[in-house]
Amino acid sequence: MGPVSLLPKHQKLNTQERDLAKMTHLQAGLSADTIEKARLELNENPDVLHQDIQQVRDMIITRPDIGFLRTDDAFILRFLRARKFHQADAFRLLAQYFQYRQLNLDMFKNFKADDPGIKRALIDGFPGVLENRDHYGRKILLLFAANWDQSRNSFTDILRAILLSLEVLIEDPELQINGFILIIDWSNFSFKQASKLTPSILKLAIEGLQDSFPARFGGVHFVNQPWYIHALYTLIKPFLKDKTRKRIFLHGNNLNSLHQLIHPEFLPSEFGGTLPPYDMGTWARTLLGPDYSDENDYTHTSYNAMHVKHTCSNLERECSPKPMKRSQSVVEAGTLKHEEKGESENTQPLLALD
Repeated sequence: MGPVSLLPKHQKLNTQERDLAKMTHLQAGLSADTIEKARLELNENPDVLHQDIQQVRDMIITRPDIGFLRTDDAFILRFLRARKFHQADAFRLLAQYFQYRQLNLDMFKNFKADDPGIKRALIDGFPGVLENRDHYGRKILLLFAANWDQSRNSFTDILRAILLSLEVLIEDPELQINGFILIIDWSNFSFKQASKLTPSILKLAIEGLQDSFPARFGGVHFVNQPWYIHALYTLIKPFLKDKTRKRIFLHGNNLNSLHQLIHPEFLPSEFGGTLPPYDMGTWARTLLGPDYSDENDYTHTSYNAMHVKHTCSNLERECSPKPMKRSQSVVEAGTLKHEEKGESENTQPLLALD
């Protein structure tokens, strides 16, 4: 027989209600389906949520070399979710998050959407973010690689824009649980452009996205990749975790394999989807608000007719309107492609989803 409470019945209920409110306020706003998904897939238990968070917080003392600039419950929770509530792994990710920022201070100076470098990258569509989520509730990010004007945007500024975008998106608890999808269209991406993707800057991106950010990536999908992107994959492969490699999918120009994993109703027409062509300025307008100038906008008729007008300033050289490149993808009969031996990893998924 268990211990008998001496509290009056109404006081016991009030105490239980207060405890329940304390344990579940961090799940406020989540749908019942998402809460259940967090329980089943991430081992999230509202009964011990605060204990889990505190265990991670208690580990901070073991890393006096790192400045942990934010340690509130909601912030630590996203790292636990990213590592399926394995406290040691969550703390390691938390430490790497702040260490990456300490080691790359220049990247995080003026880390705001109106920073000139970040703003240019956002206006040029790095990244694109679809408004609606896929059938698993994941947010879909797009990168049209050929639109990288290397005289206008450094790779570092594009990476900063992607990291800032993820920082904004990861505030949504639903996305902490459901995660993200990244689609990279390599149509018209030249060998000259690819030559700028050096091992050092690719390593910087992998460290920032795979090892140091609390996002769950369900897949990274390459479409229309040329042979030299396969070669680049070989270069970065040693830096990728096994789980990461398994989440990189190379589809070539056959979009049927992409549609097996992301339904066409969630994709723009560039990827064989039923949605209208993606407007490159959509996400930039969301982040920049009134700072998004119409002079910087993409005039949108058809995707082939998209042009970007650059505002001339001391930070941007004058140039003529630049046509945005259209995807060369086609929908062909086929199934999810698995390469022959020697290329087998290339059909697999770039970011870690633990």
